[in-house]
Amino acid sequence: MLRWNQWNLAIATVLIAFVILVFSEVTPKVIGATYPEPLALASSPVLKVLAVLATPVVWFVNLFVHAILRVLRIPQSTGGASSRLTADEMRTAVLESGGLIVGKHRSMLLNLFDLERLTVDDVMASRSAIEALDIEQPLATLSGQLTSCYHNKLLVYEGDISRVLGLLHVRKLLPVLSQGQLSAETIRELLAAPYYIPTGTSLLQQLQMFQENRQRLGLVVDEYGELMGLVTVDDIVEEIVGEFTTPAPGSGQAGMRWDAAGQLMVDGAASLRLLNRRLALSLPLDGPKTLNGLILERLEQIPDGPCCLRLPGCIIEVVQVQDQAVRSVRLLRTSGGTVVDA
Repeated sequence: MLRWNQWNLAIATVLIAFVILVFSEVTPKVIGATYPEPLALASSPVLKVLAVLATPVVWFVNLFVHAILRVLRIPQSTGGASSRLTADEMRTAVLESGGLIVGKHRSMLLNLFDLERLTVDDVMASRSAIEALDIEQPLATLSGQLTSCYHNKLLVYEGDISRVLGLLHVRKLLPVLSQGQLSAETIRELLAAPYYIPTGTSLLQQLQMFQENRQRLGLVVDEYGELMGLVTVDDIVEEIVGEFTTPAPGSGQAGMRWDAAGQLMVDGAASLRLLNRRLALSLPLDGPKTLNGLILERLEQIPDGPCCLRLPGCIIEVVQVQDQAVRSVRLLRTSGGTVVDA
């Protein structure tokens, strides 16, 4: 009889625990997550009354808790800044939101957290990729470049691209071109002062600076004042919402995809972030920003001729080297592997 009573007690305990878990824990949470606003509005008056009635009890219990914490010398939280969510905690909350946030919106929120970590060096067009106008060129060359240029704004320099004169709004020059009165003096008169950005500036900070200074384009310079590249508002916005602009002709971005044999020819100045995004690669981003820089870092020298590197996900074959830089590279897709220099 005693054993039977013990079995009854054990079964009753399990059943009560199951009922409490289902009806008092899981089910209310699911209902609350499904109808948060109606339930919050309906239950707030009752919860307010209970909070007022329980205040003396909570205060009395806290007296003992604080006393124990003092004896154990455990620092007590004041509920100020320590109760706020950090950036990592908010990022984790977004990642674990599941179906509560639309996939595209979740991706945009995660990209916003990365703006503080990324710099203008990560998204800028390198100086070799800038569409620019050399004012020392013959007028026929300048006219041909102006009539076939892709961008509305062109960087104008004198002899060397580091000797920047200003930015030219091509639309302002169209009447002069139509009348056949193009001259170097006319181009100089229409130039706007360039807007310079120090290297290493975070994307979030630069986006704010673009807004404050009412600028859409800036030239990135290093500590010695040398031109490193060019960054626009579109480059930063694309880091948040994804690519939405049309690649410039000749940039090699429009057809940047693997062929049937798993191969691709790319320019050595191609951005590593762009290659990772377009080709689903995992090239390291904690060092050089371009494919040329990555190759030189791994080889620790300028290659004299064709050579190969094996990286996770692809094999890099140097095809052409010119002017102390890798100009042309062939990528061969693989299933992965360790980093091995060849």
